[in-house]
Amino acid sequence: MRRGALESMEIASLVPHHARYRPAATAVICGGQRLSWRDFDLRADRLGRALSAAGVEKGDRVATVLANCQELLDVYWACARIGAVVVPLSPLLMADGLRSLLQDAAPKIVFVEPAGCDMLATVRPDLPSISACIVVAAETKSGNGLLAYAAFVAGPSAARGPTVAVAPDDIYNIMYTSGTTGLPKGIVHTHRIRAAYGTLFANAWRMTPNSVVLHTGAIVFNGAFVTLMPSFTVGATYILHPQFDAAALIETCAEERVTHLMLVPAQIAAVLSAPTFAPEKLASVEVLLSLGAPLPVAQKEQLDALLPGRFHELYGLTEGFVTILDREDANRKRGSVGVPPPFFAMRIVREDGGEAATDEIGEILGRGPILMPGYYQRPDLTAQAIRDGWLYTGDLGQVDADGYLYLVDRKKDMIDSGGVKVYPHDVEEVVARHPAVLEVVVFGIPDEKWGETPAVAVRLKVGADITADDLRAWINQRVGARYQRVSQVLILPDFPRNAAGKTLRRELRDPFWAGRPALI
Repeated sequence: MRRGALESMEIASLVPHHARYRPAATAVICGGQRLSWRDFDLRADRLGRALSAAGVEKGDRVATVLANCQELLDVYWACARIGAVVVPLSPLLMADGLRSLLQDAAPKIVFVEPAGCDMLATVRPDLPSISACIVVAAETKSGNGLLAYAAFVAGPSAARGPTVAVAPDDIYNIMYTSGTTGLPKGIVHTHRIRAAYGTLFANAWRMTPNSVVLHTGAIVFNGAFVTLMPSFTVGATYILHPQFDAAALIETCAEERVTHLMLVPAQIAAVLSAPTFAPEKLASVEVLLSLGAPLPVAQKEQLDALLPGRFHELYGLTEGFVTILDREDANRKRGSVGVPPPFFAMRIVREDGGEAATDEIGEILGRGPILMPGYYQRPDLTAQAIRDGWLYTGDLGQVDADGYLYLVDRKKDMIDSGGVKVYPHDVEEVVARHPAVLEVVVFGIPDEKWGETPAVAVRLKVGADITADDLRAWINQRVGARYQRVSQVLILPDFPRNAAGKTLRRELRDPFWAGRPALI
């Protein structure tokens, strides 16, 4: 049935399109299942009918508190069909954070895994909007206010779900940036924005229907959509692991001939240092995309030596701006995070509001076709973030004569040592070159004389033998200025991370500041 000019912006049309024209091709590999496009289309349609039968209407929110699983993918594409708004939340949230985000989103349905049922039961009295909680587990039985997923989708009997008219600027999902501190901040993404994710990133990653895309991080985070949407747009095979595991990733690449990988820097380090790593096992990989934080130059050099010609880097914000360092430029512009893609624009602005000169540090501003319409129900925060159509990122950077962006740091992470600005990224690049260092984070800690001084937290490579004092001396001999010298080195077995694998710098830094007045 033709639904008119809006068809091209309905991301719900993607799965039925591939099911019609390539029904037997493999769509999804997850949890031991291999689903064709025909099979996946039927699953998404069945869940969409179940949601409609449960009273979910266009614009209603559907929340998930799930780790990676087939059912989470089903929810993403079922909600697209019926115009419902997906609200993916991390299963690692604590009760207060979960309550805060669910109160803000006010979902009608919540999907939860068994491990989260008790916490959801604790917060549910404060959530009157919820009409049903669906437990995702094959062996779960309905009861105690919970409904098993299998029972939920078994109810509707119609052959196909109803057609729901969805406009390009209707909301598709809300991505929350915080549930632990401050007020919830939900970033709104529309069908138009997610369609742009599909087309723009498919082009950037040179993705085709023959591509095999592996994702091992949590897909409740927006970074996952950077490969998920283009994979489903072009009809590639999408492989979803339950969680990141370096050994499993390496073996899957070898067995399934994976062509596209997306990893955060800590995961890249883990893969390259894994006992089972061998370049030939990743020989099929055409694109290895790094995002979430800048990858140190030392690791870029190691990666290029082992897997040459694959590396891409993305700098971006969920709010809707990105730059991309293409593999063709990765060596020529090794310290850069690339340039804005087509249809995007970027500015570097000084503190006085003027345009920064070439190589001058300023705040990064951006705009483009994936720019959010705003924060959910927070026009005040939206007005702070988007001014005159430009997203103020809060990140500091500089642009070279060729227009390539070089990240300096987050404004809030900058260290003020005796009135001199110290950028953690500059010190991290030095530390990352030590042969014993696997991963590094630099942050400011209190100092009676200077106000703040840099401190270093590191993870060491397996078998490395160096003391914190020796590493501190090595670093301080090599930093570019006296004010960059570090006052303390912490050697840790691991760093605090969110479910996407990104290091939580705040959790390393904040204990040093507990009970102290904020610097002015």
